[in-house]
Amino acid sequence: MKVIAAVDIMGGSVVRLVRGNPDDKVEYSNDPVETARKWETVGADMLHIVDLDAAFSTGSNSELIAKISQAVRIPLQIAGGIRSLEKAEEMLSMASRVVIGTMAYREPEVIRKLVKKNADRVTISVDQMGGMVMVKGWKESTGTTVADAISQFLAVGVDEFLLTSIDRDGTLQGPDIKTLADAAVSARIIASGGISSIEDVIKIRSAGCSSVIIGKAMYDGKVSIEKVKAVA
Repeated sequence: MKVIAAVDIMGGSVVRLVRGNPDDKVEYSNDPVETARKWETVGADMLHIVDLDAAFSTGSNSELIAKISQAVRIPLQIAGGIRSLEKAEEMLSMASRVVIGTMAYREPEVIRKLVKKNADRVTISVDQMGGMVMVKGWKESTGTTVADAISQFLAVGVDEFLLTSIDRDGTLQGPDIKTLADAAVSARIIASGGISSIEDVIKIRSAGCSSVIIGKAMYDGKVSIEKVKAVA
């Protein structure tokens, strides 16, 4: 199982939000590039870079992301506010993968075009609350279930999904193992949300997930990349 370190950027700083709420955040560093280098040094397999300003349509951290891509050697996957084919291609010039949320559900034909050109470099974000997929910074429901969303995008050639349980994200309350396990039966799943301990990581591995994103627990010192890798 791949171990991915999260670097969420807002206003040029590394932050973590609780349940995606920009008014409920903790700032961990004013140097995202140095933070990225740190997680690379301790052994992360990949970095998950989230442009929260782009996600909330309040700005962009593209220049910082470009600096991170030049500063580290491990792969990057970039998420947050990628809502056009042009933006996706711009981010792919800096990263191994892009994570698409809102655009995937609002403009599925764009995803078909993107996947056709970049077959193994597109991850679809499945951000769920109560079993329904949410978009637009987790504020709007698509009316689509997790299972239906995964089936829909598997059919057009998407090979990986980032599954986040919004109610648990940034809370350290533990992952939603049942939802992860159900999804992992049919697709490659990156697990995210609520992870607080090595025991949680073991449960995610047992659920059949292909990767795990470590965020708040890592920043708060509850788990380390080294220990997560030892059980992953």
